[in-house]
Amino acid sequence: MKTLILTNEYPPNIYGGAGVHVDHLVREMTALSSGTDTFDVLCFGDQNQSAPHLRVSGVPEISSETPELQRLKLTDTLLRNAIMTGTANTADVIHCHTWYTYMAGCLLREILAAPLVVTTHSLEPHRPWKKDQLGDSYHATCWLEKAAMENADGIIAVSETMKQNVMDLYPIPPEKIRVIYNGVDTQFFCKTSRPETLRAYGIDPDKPYILFVGRITRQKGIMHLIRAIAMVDPGVQTVLCASAPDTGEIAQEMETRVKSARQETGREILWIPEAIPLQDLPVLYSHAAVFVCPSVYEPFGIINLEAGACSTPVVAAAVGGIPEVVVHGETGLLVPFAAKEDAEPKRPEEFAADLAAAINTLVRAPEKRTRMGAAARKRIEKHFSWTSIARQTVDFYQHLIKNHGQYRDT
Repeated sequence: MKTLILTNEYPPNIYGGAGVHVDHLVREMTALSSGTDTFDVLCFGDQNQSAPHLRVSGVPEISSETPELQRLKLTDTLLRNAIMTGTANTADVIHCHTWYTYMAGCLLREILAAPLVVTTHSLEPHRPWKKDQLGDSYHATCWLEKAAMENADGIIAVSETMKQNVMDLYPIPPEKIRVIYNGVDTQFFCKTSRPETLRAYGIDPDKPYILFVGRITRQKGIMHLIRAIAMVDPGVQTVLCASAPDTGEIAQEMETRVKSARQETGREILWIPEAIPLQDLPVLYSHAAVFVCPSVYEPFGIINLEAGACSTPVVAAAVGGIPEVVVHGETGLLVPFAAKEDAEPKRPEEFAADLAAAINTLVRAPEKRTRMGAAARKRIEKHFSWTSIARQTVDFYQHLIKNHGQYRDT
């Protein structure tokens, strides 16, 4: 079986959960392959590598001097998709990740007469803040997503909630969608004690701290966590590993909010604005009293798996697929969340207060934290193995190859 995988993110260019997913999925599927199985990865970047059963080819950034193309914020993405389309010449199955490669996926489905699989890591109509980043091109990304969903032979949803969201937005029959969760590398993400790493980042290992790891975007809800800091018990450090702002405006807002919170609360707030080296993440997770995920939109949330695999309890908003990962009262605490049309909380002050209350509950109860952390680790080992996820994905490929064309006119 020859599998063609299209993705914008691939090592070493990973900045979000979708990239983590593709990286581990390809690794595991390659390890499981035999005989003539091959995996061709086309991605954004300058990657050029090969290994047994695997070939990775990057498509570099494309600049244009044409004024009309410069005004269209999708130009680079569309041109890279065109190159991907011209590069691929054969496949038994095509697998797209995120809207960035949907155009190439849809075209190659027709050109190569191969079934198209789309993994939906998020849904564009549920991320209205992306318009701040993309301008009017945001509407085009929504259209690209709709076209891919309706043309795909099969859709992988990363949670049951995501499956329902897809069916709510698009005329997709349920049998066309298979739920396959994200996973986590439990050998890498595990309880790790290294106090000297904390000191290198300016964290006092003798004081409890709460931890946030994520991009600076409306989706991740970091501004609500900053609002909650004033209500967190004194003596608790806040560590914000927050980088890659969506826009210059939100980057400036982040700086202003952190500065104000420090001045108004007098709390210890450590903001690390650069991406944390991967080898340090298990240490930061493991030493944290609580990992906080205040996301206002989260179809799954790999980040919560990483924290739980390091035996750290999670406080998270009860949105999207998070309740399928974090079991309230067992592996962490879920905070109620009611959203407006723009996905922001209807009552932001109440949401921040609820976040702080949940954080305080766990900070004050070390034995409960230990018990929840152990339960999280056990559950993750049982349900979120990348090997199992790779097998489920290959099984879906084989099913679609066998039944290619079944949903073509749906």
